[in-house]
Amino acid sequence: MSKILVIAEHHAGKLNPATARAVSAAAAIKPEAIDVVVLADQVDAIATAAAGISGVSRVLTVARPENAQPLAAVLAPQIVKLAAGYTHLLVASTTFGKDLAPRVAALLGVGQISDLMSVESSHVFKRPVYAGNAIITVEAPADRIVVATVRAASWPAAPTAGSAPVEAVSVEATLPGHTRYIGLDSGDSDRPDLQSAAKVVSGGRGVGSAENFKLVYDFADKIGAAVGASRAAVDAGYVPSDMQVGQTGKIIAPELYIAIGISGAIQHLTGIKDAGTIVAINSDAEAPIFEVADFGLVGDLFKLVPELGAAIGG
Repeated sequence: MSKILVIAEHHAGKLNPATARAVSAAAAIKPEAIDVVVLADQVDAIATAAAGISGVSRVLTVARPENAQPLAAVLAPQIVKLAAGYTHLLVASTTFGKDLAPRVAALLGVGQISDLMSVESSHVFKRPVYAGNAIITVEAPADRIVVATVRAASWPAAPTAGSAPVEAVSVEATLPGHTRYIGLDSGDSDRPDLQSAAKVVSGGRGVGSAENFKLVYDFADKIGAAVGASRAAVDAGYVPSDMQVGQTGKIIAPELYIAIGISGAIQHLTGIKDAGTIVAINSDAEAPIFEVADFGLVGDLFKLVPELGAAIGG
């Protein structure tokens, strides 16, 4: 019988919603138990949030000063010690998960399954390849632990109606001394997180400049949406790379996705294909984005976006 350990992702004392999506993937395997492990220096608030996810059997906490920052080199040896007795280790396929899972798999001496998007059986899964243009079925050895990242866009968040017990555990693991935390350089924003937002507004090369991107920000703020961008907009220097949506950026699945001035390159479409409703605003009626859009507006985006904002009100 399967027993799964899900690695919780968190930042600034808050649980990342992608963890609940990883729990959904774990539940699809139909295991005997799903445990969530929280590694941090201050674990209480994060553990409480994890305990509330439906389907979680236990929340394990590893509280030590070295876990104050999510350094994969520091966390991986501890997770390997915790892995004993589990058949699967899962983590969301975010920047955090993509950094951590390969180290864990290497230390355990197993291969890693990336971007798990559906479960066929306990050791048979489907995942995308070729920038999402094909889906392959992979089978992991039944006699080895499975280490996998979960494609968050392919799974709904598990409900928050649970009340799992929280258990503090001690891990004796030798931690590396060659890796240390220097600092975090990130932009502060009151907007929703791009990877977990229900609404996302993205701008592309058609926006024209970094200054013109204010149009995208203003519209997103009006509807309470996160802000993203196409690779072309990032390469042109309009916005920083952490806003990039697509196969080489962030893969997202919002309820509403609005693409402003985005033509729709295949790598971008791969990153938004799981969105609930896609709205495209572009001056080129032949743009590929219209082939996947549920609603399309053809015309000058500098006129259409303000008009749409005015129609929404506020």
